Amino acid sequence: MILRRYQSRDCPILARLFYDTIHTVNRRDYTQAQVDAWATGQVDLAAWDTSLSAHHTLVAEEGGVLLGFADMAEDGYLDRLFVHKDHQGRGIATALCDALERASAAPRFTTHASLTARPFFEGRGYRVVKAQQVERRGVLLPNFVMEKERGGRS
Repeated sequence: MILRRYQSRDCPILARLFYDTIHTVNRRDYTQAQVDAWATGQVDLAAWDTSLSAHHTLVAEEGGVLLGFADMAEDGYLDRLFVHKDHQGRGIATALCDALERASAAPRFTTHASLTARPFFEGRGYRVVKAQQVERRGVLLPNFVMEKERGGRS
């Protein structure tokens, strides 16, 4: 597996990976209505490309297959972290987060973690700042604002 910088041509594949992951992996913790509201399959690819290009975005790839991706803003906000539904449990999310945190100059890292991702982030030393309900297309999705100081365990 290699980690590399995001390229605009990755965007449609990452959008599909996002949809598939939410509708399979996150479906363990969210209702069908919640995952349908969260990931409709109708991503604005131009907006995603702009956002992914503006952030430090890494893609995990193996043999030409995109296994996952993550992006972090300059202020240390980890926006997206998704691993392909068929490649869970291989350390891909850990490798992506390790690389993004090392490359960032931010004094602290923050994220809005799903119910599914919360244990992963807690294992990395993030702590819950607050639980919240985010509305997507009229449906509430619980998640957690989490943070970790630079130098906290990884």
